[in-house]
Amino acid sequence: MSIWKTKPLSVLLNEASESEKGLKRTLSSRSLVALGVGAIIGAGLFSLTGIAAAEHAGPAVTLSFVLAAVGCAFAGLCYAEFASMIPVAGSAYTYSYATMGEFMAWIIGWDLVLEYALGAATVGVSWSRYLLNY
Repeated sequence: MSIWKTKPLSVLLNEASESEKGLKRTLSSRSLVALGVGAIIGAGLFSLTGIAAAEHAGPAVTLSFVLAAVGCAFAGLCYAEFASMIPVAGSAYTYSYATMGEFMAWIIGWDLVLEYALGAATVGVSWSRYLLNY
């Protein structure tokens, strides 16, 4: 058994249609946008951005926002392409399983868990700093 084996698209689609226990698509586009905006607009966006702009970036912070927006747009287009190519639930884990193999999917799945934990910790630190100041 190779760690680099991939799952063909036909197998993924078949498993998604047959499985009663599998992941179901229940979020609408509006719900997904709200989830993304809620994750971005934590305390960190408003408090840490101003501090970074004042102490490090200065007026060039506008250019950094434009550059970040371009990067986010490309990432969104990549996710849209994957979602139209592999229309099953599972996000980046499923996309990587179908294209790069089981081992890379396992790494990406754990990276997503760590990313969400780090994001929650960052917002928690920002909120605690905000509450200590006021």
